[in-house]
Amino acid sequence: MSKAFSSEVDAGSRKENASKQKSDYDVAVVGGGLLGSAIAWGLGRLGKSVAVLDEGDITKRASRANFALVWVQSKGLGMPAYTVWTVQASQAWRRLASELKQQTGLDVALQQNGGFHLTLGDDEFGQRTELVKRMHNQVGAADYKMEMLSASEVKKSLPLIGPDVSGGSYCPLDGHVNSLRTFRAFHTGFRAFGIDYFPERPVSAISKSGGEFRLATPKGELRAAKIVLAAGNANQTLAPMVGLYAPMGPTRGQIVVTERTMPFLPHPLTTIRQTDEGTVMIGDSKEDELDERTMKHSISGVMADRAQRMFPHLARLNVVRSWAGIRVMPQDGFPIYDQSKTHPGAFVACCHSGVTLASNHAFEIARMVTQGALEPELVGAFSASRFGDAGAANNSGY
Repeated sequence: MSKAFSSEVDAGSRKENASKQKSDYDVAVVGGGLLGSAIAWGLGRLGKSVAVLDEGDITKRASRANFALVWVQSKGLGMPAYTVWTVQASQAWRRLASELKQQTGLDVALQQNGGFHLTLGDDEFGQRTELVKRMHNQVGAADYKMEMLSASEVKKSLPLIGPDVSGGSYCPLDGHVNSLRTFRAFHTGFRAFGIDYFPERPVSAISKSGGEFRLATPKGELRAAKIVLAAGNANQTLAPMVGLYAPMGPTRGQIVVTERTMPFLPHPLTTIRQTDEGTVMIGDSKEDELDERTMKHSISGVMADRAQRMFPHLARLNVVRSWAGIRVMPQDGFPIYDQSKTHPGAFVACCHSGVTLASNHAFEIARMVTQGALEPELVGAFSASRFGDAGAANNSGY
């Protein structure tokens, strides 16, 4: 059976035979960012026929604003299950990178030899120490192996830190990748798996009849036996169409990138990392607004100043690029994975950490969607039922 939109085939023939035809696809993934791409790739890996419906490059996608960290430390305060999920993702990343390279020939430049969160001054060191204690004291949390280090101990791994650095936390499970190449690898893998990618197809309506989902787009209707909503902040609008709930609280962030320089940063930091191409990315702002069209240079200045205090030699580098982006963010900062009771076969996936959790999305979420049910023991804590009817205040669970 041909995989094509109904408007792009013989309309008369399609109408005449519609009641006799099977769904066009086993699964339609709504959203072609990093999260949707990872799930779609995982489904194709399991032999499913998959369509990816994407808004295209003009949309405000979070994948353009990610910091490319595979990050564990400090995630999950207030939800121990998230610490377990994050550690599992970190440990599965080498397998994901290996399979992508074997399939596509693309090296996603995974570096996973531990990461730091540096502190400036005694107050920040004390606050970070308290956070580490709270993380360790959570009942049911995974063992991050996160520890606080003095400035002299940090200097053994990061010899170019400045005198303002008072120390920091270190976690051996942290790392980073080339996220653009990861995205390209997923899409290269699409072709190998026979996955159809449809840009410029935002979904405006979803219905279910005759045991299949019908998804309306500006270029026609697509049908699938199952659907996965992976459309970032747009999930808040799409989820209720199939009896699901996805309360989102997006935030804005900025990133500054310097020119290329000699290798000096063998470990990524929460706010600074040196890419495999030699540039230095700086960014950790969190702003409660959703207009990413302009930069706030006062915020970039604070970010650059903190980076320079951590590594004084950065003052000699030119800034070559900067931008603002909108983060995908569930209201409480923790992921949402759910399946519909009223529309069996409909799933929703939302999270901030699309890079870190990519391995779990490719291997675990895809597997559960294929089997037709999410596994409560693995992702039950991430159901949107935790929000109740009133939603939740924005948190910093990521």
